Amino acid sequence: MKVYADNAATTKLSNTALEAMLPILTDIYGNPSSLHTVGQTAKEYLEKAREDIAECIGADAKEIYFTSGGSEADNQALRTACAIGARKGKKHIISTKFEHHAILHTLNALEKEGFEVTLVDVHNTGVVTAEDIANAIREDTCLVTVMTANNEIGTVQPIAEIGKLCREKGIYFHTDAVQAVGHIPVNVSDMNVDMLSISAHKFHGPKGVGVLYIKKGIPVKSLIEGGAQERGKRAGTENLPAIVGMAAALKEACEKLDTNTEKLITLRDYLINGLKDIERSRINGSLEHHLPGTLNMCFEGIEGESLLLLLDARGISASSGSACTSGSLDPSHVLLAIGVPVEIAHGSLRLSLSEDLTIEQMEHIVISVKEVVKYLRSISPVWEKIKSEEK
Repeated sequence: MKVYADNAATTKLSNTALEAMLPILTDIYGNPSSLHTVGQTAKEYLEKAREDIAECIGADAKEIYFTSGGSEADNQALRTACAIGARKGKKHIISTKFEHHAILHTLNALEKEGFEVTLVDVHNTGVVTAEDIANAIREDTCLVTVMTANNEIGTVQPIAEIGKLCREKGIYFHTDAVQAVGHIPVNVSDMNVDMLSISAHKFHGPKGVGVLYIKKGIPVKSLIEGGAQERGKRAGTENLPAIVGMAAALKEACEKLDTNTEKLITLRDYLINGLKDIERSRINGSLEHHLPGTLNMCFEGIEGESLLLLLDARGISASSGSACTSGSLDPSHVLLAIGVPVEIAHGSLRLSLSEDLTIEQMEHIVISVKEVVKYLRSISPVWEKIKSEEK
């Protein structure tokens, strides 16, 4: 049985998105910047996609900028806020320790350019509070950036509260909503955000396209210079087929949000009930404020990579919180940020679901994980030591 349970990494392109893209790939081939009829027809599709996406997140179409994905959107958002802050003599940024690397690496680059960065600790629930952010704010703070939902453990942050705080303080607030859009309700007005990042391939759209929402009145900093596309703030001929596919996928995801959420929670709860009784296992992050289709667990005494490979041999595609880098095993920075011990963080498993999966597939996951964990522990000296210390 095949089970794709790595939807937080990427999702399958939906039929709705594909059908929307095909005419653009074959017939609507004009450049939206061209003045002739063929080009202007393409522009109509471009602007309709912009309007549809804006409607899905409660924005104005003029606040939507198309990008190559979430990473570019994150970079442009941070550099926009920091450019404004620098002109005012404010060069302090607040974020969290468990952000996506698109944020953390950009912050590292900004530090080298003279900005100061405060990374707020994350509670063991996987949540950062508005109070945590308030305690880190300084007179020279120019930006707060906090992800809406964590990409590894799925916890959802109190974005509206943090945004309200930032608005009261006159500080720009950005949220990386890549894992959230299309999966939970997202409304930029209700969330009090100034900037928000989206990536299409997280909600059954195509890869290589995304959105940066920037509130009206904020002077946008360009990352890519050249033509006058995207109101002069993102040069390069627009990837119209991908943009149209993204709009179609997001519109469908938002229309089916309640139905999909109900199904995903049922599937996720089946996994929880089936796996929680594994000896010395733990669920990472509180399930109270959480994405409906993500489950992250650790199993003591095993390595996540071995678990993944053996699950893959059984037809299950999943991911681990740990990664091999330069020949050494580094545990997930997200798990370390919420206080998971290093030796336990190595044995992590992320299962991220989609609405087209079935209970039968969840049963296959549960049976397989139990059997693989049992096998890996039977050959693990680490597990043997753990058990000997219990005696």
